[in-house]
Amino acid sequence: MAEIVREELLGQAEGGAPATGSASSKMMLPVAVANMAGRGVVDAGLGILASQNLTPASGMLAAAGMIGAYGAAQAQKAAAIQQQTSFLLQARDNLTVAEVRAEMSNQYAQIQAGRTLKKAELESQNYKIAGNVLLKNLRAANANMRARAAASGISFGEGSAAAVQRENVRNVMMDVDVMELNSLTAQVLGFEDASAMIQSTDYQNFLNVFAAQRQAGQFEQAGKAAREQGGLLAGATLSKGATDVAQTFLSTGGKQKS
Repeated sequence: MAEIVREELLGQAEGGAPATGSASSKMMLPVAVANMAGRGVVDAGLGILASQNLTPASGMLAAAGMIGAYGAAQAQKAAAIQQQTSFLLQARDNLTVAEVRAEMSNQYAQIQAGRTLKKAELESQNYKIAGNVLLKNLRAANANMRARAAASGISFGEGSAAAVQRENVRNVMMDVDVMELNSLTAQVLGFEDASAMIQSTDYQNFLNVFAAQRQAGQFEQAGKAAREQGGLLAGATLSKGATDVAQTFLSTGGKQKS
């Protein structure tokens, strides 16, 4: 009976990671060591039980104890795997959400930058239109001045009539220059605002994705730690179960002999 239980338990407990191999296998080395230690204790305990010539009832009780210890160990392993899976899913979800938010934020920034540039272009055109209106009004005023001078029999190319026209031209051209400057300023400021908006969004997206990557790495490390801890606890539970069963039947056998 003890030999059959040993073969069943150890045949199902062959899940330990090898001592050499990939980086992930090396990280699971403490778990493999704990499992090997647990199997060693099971071997020793079942070997002792096999040498005690137990009755069928005692053998069944011993097998039940070992199966219970093995079941508890496997439950701890399953809980550790579930916890690691939860950490990995949370890490993946957080990183995916951060990347989607960055993409949406970048699209929104591009739209806002386009609107800013369009607004600056319209403002620049308005300044140019205002300058053209000033020039149109200047031409009309000087034409009116020349017509009135001609009607009065005055030469509009000299004297006070010419002086008034030159003053009109000087004042209007100053205003037109200001309009041109305002138009250029609107274009430059619009371009700078759009560029600053895009750069700020890119920088913020980079920080958000980087923070999500760091958090995902922390979740992955927490998952690995939980998996390793579960393996160690499973090995310890299996070892304790085998030890308890062996001590119980050894003490029972000693009392029966005495």
